[in-house]
Amino acid sequence: MAGRYFDEWQVGDRVEHVVSRTVTETDNLLISALTYNPQPLHIDHEAAAKTEFGQPLVNSVFTFGLMVGVSVKDTTLGTLVANLGYDKLTFPKPVFIGDTLRSETECIDLRESKSRPNAGIVTWAHRSFNQRDEIVCECTRSALILKTPQ
Repeated sequence: MAGRYFDEWQVGDRVEHVVSRTVTETDNLLISALTYNPQPLHIDHEAAAKTEFGQPLVNSVFTFGLMVGVSVKDTTLGTLVANLGYDKLTFPKPVFIGDTLRSETECIDLRESKSRPNAGIVTWAHRSFNQRDEIVCECTRSALILKTPQ
């Protein structure tokens, strides 16, 4: 098991996730198809070329999903009871095909569960950066996490 139990977290803990990923056109087309998103800005090179970006934008669902996905091994793998919610999701900079993304997670809050004595609530700030160290996605995430078994 790679994730951390509730009592192993401290506010201020920061994890730089090892996995980085260069985004491909296939990634962008697949996520758009899987989510039934026909937005030309994502899938039509000719239409996207006429926009201020001059090229297709990577579907933000992919950017968000990758950011959270690469965090799982270091945060919740084997310790998660349930994700409780995501807040303050923003995309400050666009992501383009060929960008390489890396992510980090910071523990920003901890609180005991009122209904489950064997678990607590951890809140993290997730951030994803492109190869120019620009933030391309960020959010907060709260999850119910098991405590170390006694």
